Amino acid sequence: MRSLRLLLVGLTAALFVGSIPSLFAQFDPLSFKDQAIVDKRWPNAKKTITGLRYVITQEGHGAPAQPGDVVSVIYRGMLLDGTVFNEFLDPTKPFTFRLGRGQVIDGWDQGLRFMNEGCKMVLIVPYELGYGTLGNPPAVPRKSTLVFEIQMLKIQREAPPPPLPPEPKKKKHWWQHF
Repeated sequence: MRSLRLLLVGLTAALFVGSIPSLFAQFDPLSFKDQAIVDKRWPNAKKTITGLRYVITQEGHGAPAQPGDVVSVIYRGMLLDGTVFNEFLDPTKPFTFRLGRGQVIDGWDQGLRFMNEGCKMVLIVPYELGYGTLGNPPAVPRKSTLVFEIQMLKIQREAPPPPLPPEPKKKKHWWQHF
């Protein structure tokens, strides 16, 4: 009887753990209304596990940006209705920051890792990866899905750390000579 109970508990746990990935796959941080707009305007958008969506509109060259790299971009930030809330469009004065260090919204830290130099992308950011439940008044209302048209101009790779100096030679004790 005890082993039957253990077997049932084990099977129940296995079924629950096995269903976790499908629960995440069904979760979509966009509201139904926003999801319908995104699906209609960008039907070929790729979706990450966090709900970020992106469309590469122009391929670039080289390796994609990595956390720690300093990236320079030009961009236009819009709400789903097309209202522009921010833009940096002058290639002689790009927006520059270190990727993956929390200097920008999470959606950018995640999404720009798919870009290499010369790449152009439309990045659709759910509010959880953007300005959150509060928004960024007055330009960005609360719980706003954001759309960015981004062009990666330059990636400066993070320099590898300098090599460690060699360890000094240790003196041998008198008994180690034998």
